[in-house]
Amino acid sequence: MKYILVTGGVISGIGKGVIASSTGLLLRTRGMRVTSIKIDPYLNIDAGTLSPLDHGEVFVLDDGGEVDLDLGNYERFLDITLTRENNITTGKIYKSVIERERKGDYLGKTVQVVPHITNAIQEWVERVARIPVDDSGEEPDVCIVELGGTVGDIESAPFIEAMRQFQFRVGHENFCLIHVSLVPIVGAVGEQKTKPTQASVRDLRGLGLMPDLVACRSSKPLDEDVKEKISMFCHVPKEHVMAVHDCQSVYHVPLLLDNQGMLNVIQKRLNLTPRLGRKSSHLYLKWKDLTTRHTRLHDSVNIVLVGKYTHLKDSYISVVKSLEHAALSCNRKLHIDWVEASDLEHDQLGVDPIRYHEAWKVLVGASGILVPGGFGVRGTEGMIAAAKWARENEVPYLGICLGMQIAVIEFARNVCGLSGANSTEMDKDTAHPVVINMPEISQTILGGTMRLGDRPTIFQDHTLDSVTRKLYGNPRIIHERHRHRYEVNPSYVPQLESAGISFVGRDDKGERMIVTEIKNHPFYVGTQFHPEYKTRPLKPTPVFLGFVLASAGLLGEYLDQQKSGSKETTLGRYPSVSENLSESLEPEEEAVANGEAPNGVKPEVAANGVSIEVNGAKR
Repeated sequence: MKYILVTGGVISGIGKGVIASSTGLLLRTRGMRVTSIKIDPYLNIDAGTLSPLDHGEVFVLDDGGEVDLDLGNYERFLDITLTRENNITTGKIYKSVIERERKGDYLGKTVQVVPHITNAIQEWVERVARIPVDDSGEEPDVCIVELGGTVGDIESAPFIEAMRQFQFRVGHENFCLIHVSLVPIVGAVGEQKTKPTQASVRDLRGLGLMPDLVACRSSKPLDEDVKEKISMFCHVPKEHVMAVHDCQSVYHVPLLLDNQGMLNVIQKRLNLTPRLGRKSSHLYLKWKDLTTRHTRLHDSVNIVLVGKYTHLKDSYISVVKSLEHAALSCNRKLHIDWVEASDLEHDQLGVDPIRYHEAWKVLVGASGILVPGGFGVRGTEGMIAAAKWARENEVPYLGICLGMQIAVIEFARNVCGLSGANSTEMDKDTAHPVVINMPEISQTILGGTMRLGDRPTIFQDHTLDSVTRKLYGNPRIIHERHRHRYEVNPSYVPQLESAGISFVGRDDKGERMIVTEIKNHPFYVGTQFHPEYKTRPLKPTPVFLGFVLASAGLLGEYLDQQKSGSKETTLGRYPSVSENLSESLEPEEEAVANGEAPNGVKPEVAANGVSIEVNGAKR
């Protein structure tokens, strides 16, 4: 097992997750099986109770783990399925050590940070690194460990010490360290300053860790003399200094690193032997095609996202990525307008009429309206107003989790005539509780008590005309990830359906409403699950694909092509690389000699962003 540790200096949020994911992707293009671990030094057991405005999106895994958003980056870039164990927090480590102490596992010894906490960290990393995470079912070759925060933080000190010990535990030839630092540009002349990086590396070396590569973040490419200076003062060869300047998108970062020879450096440092098979050899060129498409798009699609946490865009990072992947697959440049839901509420007209009118001006110009998940009463009336506008004006609408509940509330009020209909989350005394707390969910203990993780959704009988079902390829059962406490009240379902809204997907008992649609509308879909958690750059998730297609006026064409089984479709996939790769590709050795692709690798699609059941088997 080989380990790559990614640390950060100078500032947090510098891009360690993207660089870690990009490194893993490059390794996959050489046939390596890659897994990832994210270390978060905070005391929380998991990210489940953190505010999106404080820490960004809470990402949910198949096993129900509520984890840091960087694990979403890993899954999307590497096309792997991680577990809650792949996210280590200080809270988890201390909890496990204290539980062992209570059991008497330490035989009366004084339990200390060193060696007990540091040993627990190392044992956790070694154990989780060997868990299979891809469809091969085999143990990974490389584990990429990202240490959150910055070098020198008090809370990360035990993890830094654990990694210092770990490099000797696994051996020098099995441990590589990438340090991500900032090279700011100061002054009107645009001079690039290396002192922050020098200081950061000096701190890291003082703690017993020596970087093998230094990835330097900057707003523009590094000058050669700057790279030489960093090489000299940070004690790394010049070719080990990676310039990671601002790119058009995160999808360009793997290519940027590869063009600087990062993969060759890592292979030499860890003595890795590439496996150049046909399955892995296609991936690189397919990714390159993705970046080319991103650069050359002209036609755009305008989506308005009506949310509660729009002040921090990372709160909806998986939603944004899902929209990006879907837009790219149908040759559209994505434009997102962010609308704070509370600005659409009538009360805002008396408080700040300018914000109110500006928000409505943006909303009415939307090609599609998306209402994502969230918690609490703030902004919900604005969301309901947005859902009503979309329904009445035939604007494509996608509601996710809370967004689906919002659609049901709006329909109950304005179509069924249930005045004051609401969710008990927003109004405990509502006369018409069309959305209620799930009876099995605790209302006092909030951490880890929601309906979480991979769950089956059963499409009901006589739903073959369902647009959602068609987008998934007409399966009977699909699997998606959930994160919610509230559900549509089953007692109101007959009345709602009789008025024209359909609950086409339900849980395995048929009692819980999961997918809702309104017929005779360009696209009006709500899902209780979160489809964004399974999107992949090369395989958009079906619900988002349908939403973006509808917003671009292409959904009918796409569904007609799907129905006819046409192989000529150019929507929803990436056909610009050879359609017959298996027949047309030359042997790898000849390709390397001809210099057809960087590092002699060729492309492949290895993404599968959605699980369905066929004959009872999940795949």
